[in-house]
Amino acid sequence: MTSPPEPATRTGPAIAVIVSTYECPDALDAVLQSLEDQTYRRFAVVVADDGSGPDTRTLVARRAEEVDFPLHHVWQEDRGYRLAAVRNRAAAATELPYLIFLDGDCLVRPDYLRRHARLAERGRFVHGSRVRLDRELSRLALRGEFPLQRWSSARWLVERLRGRADRFTALLRLPLGPLRRVSSRAWRGVKGCNLAVWRTDFLAVNGFDEGFEGWGFEDNDLVVRLIRNGVRRKEGRYAVPVLHLWHEERPPDPASRERFERRLRSDGTRPEQGVDRYD
Repeated sequence: MTSPPEPATRTGPAIAVIVSTYECPDALDAVLQSLEDQTYRRFAVVVADDGSGPDTRTLVARRAEEVDFPLHHVWQEDRGYRLAAVRNRAAAATELPYLIFLDGDCLVRPDYLRRHARLAERGRFVHGSRVRLDRELSRLALRGEFPLQRWSSARWLVERLRGRADRFTALLRLPLGPLRRVSSRAWRGVKGCNLAVWRTDFLAVNGFDEGFEGWGFEDNDLVVRLIRNGVRRKEGRYAVPVLHLWHEERPPDPASRERFERRLRSDGTRPEQGVDRYD
């Protein structure tokens, strides 16, 4: 059972979707296919590749010939986990005014960009929710036989009851209105796998801090600095969820945790090594 298609629209800001990836071409391909389904058409995709081998480059080149949106590949040498750096490189490679950071294992439903465009508001960043899928359901998505992003809410309720998705309510669409601005200065709970920000606001705080070279906290660090610089949070819950494919969980890097804790004890808004390195 799939949801009925919605009419395509171009009303709203031009969006750069920055999709981060590392050595997962099958998951990346599934994400690109979900972006191909978007009813909102004012967008381009920049694949932010943290050092993958030739299979990812070949995939992006092939898909760029097939899709009807601009698709670019930004690559950096594999020198360990440097997500902050490659996201900065990708952001510097586009001039589109609105950035959405999306992980390369997060599928999006057909109305994802249209709803993000409706939520876009000057002086605010938007944090969306995620629904984690189990190993079996993720395997089906990677085989390309089941377009999970097109499934209806009724189908997702069934999958939740079967235990193959960790949540159902996140997939509901609710008009929260002013409630979306209630936690305007809160940084907790924000994940970089589904985060939207105006490019001018991103540049004003010098993007991600490239001093984060282990897993975790680079997204929290960015949000703390955005809030200190006057940008406020807008809740994307019940509007722009992503479907997060299963993978092994990893603990946060202790050095990244300590770096973030130092940020909280300081009052800075701009890291020394940020997006301005790519001017």
